[in-house]
Parts: sequence; structure tokens; C-alpha cells
Amino acid sequence: MLQSRVARDGEEFAVHSNGGDWLTAWHSASAVPDGTPHGANAFCVTADDCVVLISQDGERWGWPGGRPEDGESWEQTLRREILEETCAIVHDARLLGFCRGVCLTGPEIGLVLVRSIWRAEVQLLPWEPRFEIKQRRVIPASDLLSYFWMEEGLEPIYHRALAEAGLT
Repeated sequence: MLQSRVARDGEEFAVHSNGGDWLTAWHSASAVPDGTPHGANAFCVTADDCVVLISQDGERWGWPGGRPEDGESWEQTLRREILEETCAIVHDARLLGFCRGVCLTGPEIGLVLVRSIWRAEVQLLPWEPRFEIKQRRVIPASDLLSYFWMEEGLEPIYHRALAEAGLT
């Protein structure tokens, strides 16, 4: 098996996303990088060492997360989004770091967005999808890389998050 590249602090990666070109970098949890807060994502881990993934189409399985609502902190956004998208309650959350993206071209040119990245210890509730997420899958942490979809170009960022979460 090939070793996966892991992003270093501040290392930038060129990515094409949402009709534009972006420079995206990982930043440690020690300081929030400059930019507009753009929400939270988390690896949600259950007490029996399984990871919760979500999907809108049943083919691409990712980590839950989303954008902040008015006045929410990073952690408040995390807890609300996890409940809405996975039907799970966050019992403990550990900030892993931040992903910062600078839009260079396209409809969002000039935007600088910052997303917080977490490991959340969760308790699952019965699955009752009420928002945009249609499916939830709970898999052993050891199988995570077999299911987890990573956006092209951002693989080193995802692998850094996985390493920080202790899931590699």
C-alpha cells in the first residue's frame, strides 16, 4: 500500500472547487488563521470505535459538518451540525486544526474561508433524517479509508486530519 501524503502546517495545495481555483492549507489548532469562519467538520467516533459517515447519494461517504448560524462558536456549529446530519449527540470534542482556503479565481474570488476540524466522541440516536443528508453509515474505524470520500486535491488535508484524530 502506498503511503499517503500528509499536509504540513501552512503547506498550500492548489484545488479547483465550486467553479474556482483555491489555495488551501492546514493550520494547527494552536491559533485560528485569518479569514471568515466557514464552519466545522468532524470525524465522529462512537464508544465502540466506529466512525459515522454521511451521504446524500449513497455513493460518496463523507464526514459531517457545515456552516455557522448567526453568533455560533466553532464548537456550537460542530454540535448542531452533528445532531442535524448524523442524529448523534457530541459528548466530547477535540479541535484538531483548521483548513484555510483562499479563492484565486471564479465566482468567489478574494474569499478567505476558515473551517475548524474536529474529532467528536458521539452517542448515536435513532436515524431520522430531517435535513439534506439522506443516509448514515457507521463503520469500524479500521475500515474508514475504504469508505471515506476525499475531494480531489485535498487528500493531504484529509490525511492530516485523520492523523490528528488518531484514525490512521
